Amino acid sequence: MVEKLKESLRNLYLKFKTSRFNNKKILIPSGIILFVIFIYFFIFFNLPTPYQLKNFQATPLSTHILDRNGKLLFEIYRDQNRTPIKLKDLPPYIAQATIAIEDKNFYHHGGISLVSGILRAVRDMIISRSLQGGSTITQQLVKNALLSQERTIRRKAREIILAMWTEEVFSKDQILEMYLNQIPYGGASYGIEEAAKRYFGKNAKDLTLVEAATLAGLPQAPSYYSPYNDPNLTIQRRNEVLKALNQQNYINKSTYESALNTKMQFKPLTNSILAPHFVFYVRSQLEKMYGVNAVEEGGLNVYTTLDLNIQEQAEKVLKEELAKIADLHVTNGAILVTRPPTGEILAMVGSVDYFATPSGSFNVTTALRQPGSSIKPLNYGIGLERRLVTPATVFLDVPTCFEAAGQPAAYCPVNYDRKFHGPVQLRFALGNSFNIPAVKMLAINGVANFVASASAFTISTFKDPSHYGLALTLGGGEVRMTEMAQAYSTFANRGVAKKLNAILKIQDKYGHVLYQFKDPNYIQNLEQPLYYPNFLAIVGSKALSPESTFLISHILLDNNARSQEFGASSALVIPGKAVSVKTGTTDDKRDNWTIGYTPNFLTAVWVGNNDNSPMNQYLASGITGAAPIWNRVMSFVLRKQPDLWPIKPDDVVGKQVCWDTGTLASQGPDGKDSCPARFEYFISGTEPTATPSAQETVAVDKSTGALAPASDTNVDLKQESIIKDPLGSIYCIGCNHDHDAVQNVVLP
Repeated sequence: MVEKLKESLRNLYLKFKTSRFNNKKILIPSGIILFVIFIYFFIFFNLPTPYQLKNFQATPLSTHILDRNGKLLFEIYRDQNRTPIKLKDLPPYIAQATIAIEDKNFYHHGGISLVSGILRAVRDMIISRSLQGGSTITQQLVKNALLSQERTIRRKAREIILAMWTEEVFSKDQILEMYLNQIPYGGASYGIEEAAKRYFGKNAKDLTLVEAATLAGLPQAPSYYSPYNDPNLTIQRRNEVLKALNQQNYINKSTYESALNTKMQFKPLTNSILAPHFVFYVRSQLEKMYGVNAVEEGGLNVYTTLDLNIQEQAEKVLKEELAKIADLHVTNGAILVTRPPTGEILAMVGSVDYFATPSGSFNVTTALRQPGSSIKPLNYGIGLERRLVTPATVFLDVPTCFEAAGQPAAYCPVNYDRKFHGPVQLRFALGNSFNIPAVKMLAINGVANFVASASAFTISTFKDPSHYGLALTLGGGEVRMTEMAQAYSTFANRGVAKKLNAILKIQDKYGHVLYQFKDPNYIQNLEQPLYYPNFLAIVGSKALSPESTFLISHILLDNNARSQEFGASSALVIPGKAVSVKTGTTDDKRDNWTIGYTPNFLTAVWVGNNDNSPMNQYLASGITGAAPIWNRVMSFVLRKQPDLWPIKPDDVVGKQVCWDTGTLASQGPDGKDSCPARFEYFISGTEPTATPSAQETVAVDKSTGALAPASDTNVDLKQESIIKDPLGSIYCIGCNHDHDAVQNVVLP
């Protein structure tokens, strides 16, 4: 029927062209003639035929994933490994699983499904201006084998015509057999036979029901559902197929429930691949951009941002350092190296061994984990930006409980060292990563303001403020390492958070450039020095001002500011290089981080366990696990870079302040400071302008010598030096602190 219609339209067009036909009296309205001609060229001109399906005439080409210097990382489907199979030789549940999840009405339509498919496609076209799914098995077959992946009305119309034509030429079983031989299942595996060998190491005829259901779920998104990418997603998709089989009465309830509880064993991936976590990260992006078929068969050349030298060094360091702390119950780690001004991903190690079972393929850099104290710089940065605090602001690190309306119990944080440190200025509170000052900073900022500001740092996982409390500043909310790298790029980029980018250039099989990364700060050779701040302005909206980011960066590179907690010679120090760095360890010791940066490079490291089991308590220092890994990787990437970091903005001024109160240190007639003093930076206009009196009359308990609570009647009134923090907590310098009562902070 379709062949006859195509031939009739062609003949009508040829007759209309001839002068003899045009000289005759035309009985058919010219508008109809023109419409027919339009339809012929729009749909039928150069239309493939279903007969090409028989012998795989549509030859696919491999896609090459390359590093920034053209080194091959992976070839996607260089060879389409196909072993033809006959439908009659397969267990019936293989076909049933495919039909159940892809096209439950397969045996009852003529190639297209009007209600569930075509109408949905029209709806999507009207609403979103794009043509989505709704394809039958026949449509998928002709689309993958004979047509492009472009989402246009013309392609969809040709797909529909070819699907109906195919149904005329072949029987349903023939179509299903060709589908099972043609469709991509991931990697170089085309067809169910090669898929069975790839994932389970057996022939398709020997697949179990559960294995058949697993494979039936892959064609929709082979990379996304691949067990070599995320086994949890594979199982989730398998269960969807099993549910469909049960609902459509291919299997009974008991078989369904038994299948759900079946454990999966996948054949280890043996393909040659470099930077595997990164390759699959890029591949997933390509599939979103161009579709699965274009990636698997389109012959693309993809030049990525990755530097294979840095990648291999990161992989080597991670393996060596994890081996040193295996006795601390640390089994896995992840590393991400980026270029802050451009967002380029230079190295991505998602787990220590991609090929290890059961979860080496899991990419921790894109997974949700708790960041611990590594989130604190964002909190303090917001406070500096809002001019609520300065680096000299004093926080009282004393026993404190926070109470809020609707909160079932008071929140009483403690420090990692289980000690209290009294009056601590912001510089030292952040440098030493003390918890109580950080919680007070969040109380001053407000959780709602912090969550709202997080999006400016490109953190997308903090959404509803009601889901979080003050523990958010200690890492109580989950984030992705990729987004933490983007957030920290704010400090390296003088206020601009840059989204990460993994691709530099994409060429089609003809060499035409489909995509080209452009950024004024892009430099091909990573060993070429990038002189800061002489590189061009970084494009993007500012999360913070250059002044606020300078102060945070300066605190995070100040070894003196962190030496009380970490020592003077910790793994956070890179000799001869000024590097801003922060650690983070969760209370339960399940996540251990180190993130550090200069304008040229940023390195983020995580260590822990994929099963989320806690590590040894020795990791409480925050520098035992991730920091040595970070130090070695960061030292490698900085080895040929100049040390010009950070550069002070003009609106940052320096003043001498008192060590204890953070107030301005004045000079007496003899030229001496009024107090033990140190130098500090301030945003212009926020620096202290005078030295206020710190003497107040306070009630002191006669028995203990400690500052007396309001309910205490056994007191003496004394004149003492008092320090207050922004939340109104007070600290008596001359009092005994062995018996300090908990100070309560009532939140609005």
